[in-house]
Amino acid sequence: MSSSALKPGSTILASTVANNFGEEIIKKVDSLKSSLPNGPLLVGFLANNDPAAEMYATWTKKSCESMGFRYELRRVEDRDFLEEAIIEANRDDSVNGIMVYYPVFGNAQDQYLQQVVSREKDVEGLNHVYYQNLYHNIRFLDSNNELKSILPCTPLAVVKIMEYLKIYNTLLPEGNRLYGRKCVVINRSEIVGRPLAALLANDGATVYSVDVNNIQKFTRGEGLKFTKHHVEDLGPYSEDLLKKCCQDSDVIITGVPSESYKIPTEYIKDGTSCINFSSFRNFDDSVKTKASLYVPMTGKVTIVMLLRNMLRLIENNQKLHGK
Repeated sequence: MSSSALKPGSTILASTVANNFGEEIIKKVDSLKSSLPNGPLLVGFLANNDPAAEMYATWTKKSCESMGFRYELRRVEDRDFLEEAIIEANRDDSVNGIMVYYPVFGNAQDQYLQQVVSREKDVEGLNHVYYQNLYHNIRFLDSNNELKSILPCTPLAVVKIMEYLKIYNTLLPEGNRLYGRKCVVINRSEIVGRPLAALLANDGATVYSVDVNNIQKFTRGEGLKFTKHHVEDLGPYSEDLLKKCCQDSDVIITGVPSESYKIPTEYIKDGTSCINFSSFRNFDDSVKTKASLYVPMTGKVTIVMLLRNMLRLIENNQKLHGK
């Protein structure tokens, strides 16, 4: 039996998806030459020793430089001084975008730091205004629908990957393009998992949101009758309930930050699309015998979305100030 018979699907690399946005971004950066002749400046703050954050910083620098941005990594040896460093960058007119490599403290203090970053420079889309808009399915910051709201970059990256994989049905109206789709999201962090589940449900999907405590269902109601998602508790977490949800779904998205966690391949029905946004691979190689499409990592798409967010912030700022 040939290997293709054993592995009927395709593995899609994040770089393949990210490359689709390169030309668009380079053109937009070029159009800013009159106001930003040296290119927009993104500042990344690193106050931890996480190897994944170091790798992410390296990728970000390479992506920036290849597309006409400037990138500056600022290492903060004592994390207690990070807040002051962020405030300084907020006040610096030469800085167009700010990002922080989390976790810093690994607790609620990180959520506080997310709000310290100026909303006008928050390329990661973590400001409470952006989150509130996301959860309420509001896509603009103003009543004239001119200033587009910013979406958190990793959930947005997963959405763009799903669009690339044709999971979104472009024959349907925008906002309803996941109607009829069922998705599992294994992660309910406030940074990625919960907002991702809300985004997908706001676009019409039924989403099973999984964490160690319970499993919830995010929907916009029967026939998409609501304008934003609603949440229903399905019960405490159990392997049986997880298996049932997975076998009912077209898409399985994982983000468990553990090297040892693997979703059992037997939970995956034939033809499912599988996407992993964790820095660890949550799928075993045998996923390729079940999945029609498998995306093992999303990091490079996340970086591209971060740069698109930065351009949107600059565009919003120019509209506000009539530049």
